[in-house]
Amino acid sequence: MEAKNADLNTLKINRNDDYLSQSSIIKKIIYWIVGVAALVLVIVFVVLPFFTRPVEVKVSTAIITSASESNAILNASGYVVAQRKAAVASKGMGRLVFLGVVEGDKVKKDQIIARLEDNDIKAQLDQMKANLRFAEADAKDAENQYNRTKKLFLSSAVTQSEVETAEARFQRAKASIDIAKAQVAGAEVSLENTIIRAPFDGTVLTKNADVGEVVAPMAASTASKAAVVTIADMSSLQVEADVSESNIEKIKMNQPCEIVLDAYQERKYEAYIAKIVPTADRSKATVMVKIGFKEYDSRVLPEMSAKVKFLNEPDKKISKEDARPMLTIPASSVVKEDGGLFVYKVDNETVAKIAIQTGVQFGAYIEVKSGLTSGAKIVTNPLQNLKNNQKIKIIE
Repeated sequence: MEAKNADLNTLKINRNDDYLSQSSIIKKIIYWIVGVAALVLVIVFVVLPFFTRPVEVKVSTAIITSASESNAILNASGYVVAQRKAAVASKGMGRLVFLGVVEGDKVKKDQIIARLEDNDIKAQLDQMKANLRFAEADAKDAENQYNRTKKLFLSSAVTQSEVETAEARFQRAKASIDIAKAQVAGAEVSLENTIIRAPFDGTVLTKNADVGEVVAPMAASTASKAAVVTIADMSSLQVEADVSESNIEKIKMNQPCEIVLDAYQERKYEAYIAKIVPTADRSKATVMVKIGFKEYDSRVLPEMSAKVKFLNEPDKKISKEDARPMLTIPASSVVKEDGGLFVYKVDNETVAKIAIQTGVQFGAYIEVKSGLTSGAKIVTNPLQNLKNNQKIKIIE
C-alpha cells in the first residue's frame, strides 16, 4: 500500500515549474518584439535616408516671354524718364497763398500754377508810381522855368549863368523821371515774381509745397521750400538704360529695340536707340543709352522700371505673333513618356511630375499652353532615374 502511495505522488503535476516556463516564454516574445521594432526604427531613420540621398538638379523658371526675344542680341534694365522735366520754383521769396494744381493735373505754358503773398510788393509799386508822377510834375515845372529863362535871356533880363542853371535843373528832372520809371519796372518785376507759371505744356508729377508755407528761390532751411511743383512733358518719355562698356559695340543709333514695362509685362513697345550718351560711368563701367518709344499709351509713366531688348535685325518688324506673350520654359526640361509630355515641378525639397501641353518652339525655349503658371520652378535637365516625389538638392 505504501508503494502505491509513493508511485502516485510521483505522478503529481508540479504547477510551480509550469508557470515559470510560460513566463520565460512570454518574456522572450516581448524581447523579440522590442528587438524587431528597434530594427525597423533603425532601418527607417538611419538606413533608408542613407540610401535615398537627394538628387542634385538645376532649376529653371517658367516666364512670360515672346518669340521676338530670339532676335535679341542684348538685354538691359532701365527706367522711364521724361526728357523735359522741371522743378518749378519762384524767383521771389514769400508765403504761398494760392496753389491751383495737384498731382496729375495737366498745365499749359504760362498758366498760373501758384501765387505768393504780394501785399508788400504792391505797396512798393504804388510808391514807385507816385514817385514817377512827382518826377514828371517836377520835370514839367523845370521845363517851363527853362523856357522862360531862355526868353528873358534874349531880352537881356537874365544872365547866361541863370540860363545854364535852369537847363541843368531841367535835365536833372528828366533824369529823375527815368529813375522813377526804372523803379516802377523793378517793382512790377518783383510783383510778377510772386506769380509762378508753367514753363511748358506738361503734367504735374509732384506737389512739393502747400498754402501757408514759405517759398524761397534757394531754400536754406527746413522751414522754407524751393520747388512748388514738379512737372514733366509726357510726350518726351524715354527709357534710360545702362549698357556695359564691353557690349557697347553691339548697339548703334536708331537700332530697333523692344521695351517691356515691369508693371505691364503683357505689352511690348516698339522702340529705337535715340541717343548713346558720349561718356562712361567709371564707377559702374557702363554707358547710358536712351531708348525712344515709337508709340506709347497713357499707362507709361515716369520712373517706371523697364526691360529693354536690343534687336539684331534693323529692318525686321515685330509681328503680332512674335509679340504675343507666352509662357515659356527651356525645351530641355520637357520629358516624353508614354506619348505625353511632362516636367518635374519643384515643390519645396521634392519634385512633382506634371503633365503639360506645349506650343511653338523657338531657339532653346518652348511655349507651355497648360499645366504650369508663370514663376513655377522646374528641373532643367531631368535625369532618367528622377521619380515623382523624389527628394532633390538644387545646385547653381
